Amino acid sequence: MTIIYILLAVAITALLLWAYFTAQRLNRLHIRTDSALQNLQAALDLRASLAEALVPELTAVARSATALPLAHGQYDRRAAQERRLSEALSVQVAGQGVLPAPLIEANARVELAHRFYNDAVTTTRALRTRPLVRVCRLGGTAPLPDYFELAYLEVGEP
Repeated sequence: MTIIYILLAVAITALLLWAYFTAQRLNRLHIRTDSALQNLQAALDLRASLAEALVPELTAVARSATALPLAHGQYDRRAAQERRLSEALSVQVAGQGVLPAPLIEANARVELAHRFYNDAVTTTRALRTRPLVRVCRLGGTAPLPDYFELAYLEVGEP
């Protein structure tokens, strides 16, 4: 009988340790996702600011993009504005043949930040959607992160 109690205590301790470390990992993943989202917004804002400064015809489109914060639940609106900006930049490329170098670099930063953010979301969602993690509610009250869909601008080097 004592062996059963010992085995039960070991199993409960192992379960509690798993839950604790999984909750800690989820916390770190949420911090990583939030940081990647902030970096993505900074990259998008920089690209829009550079587009506004270097291509005056895009001022209205760039300002409408930077006016929307990249917040949970508002990704679709910001993505639509970013698509408009990318389309306007594509038209600019078609008309002049190439974008200024700082704008090409800013576009590359946007692509990298977008990939890092969506990778962080994938990792976080993979852990958060596991059945035992959901049953134990180890994700707490944090919302499940959403992907940010972005159309890439195809530009060549000058």
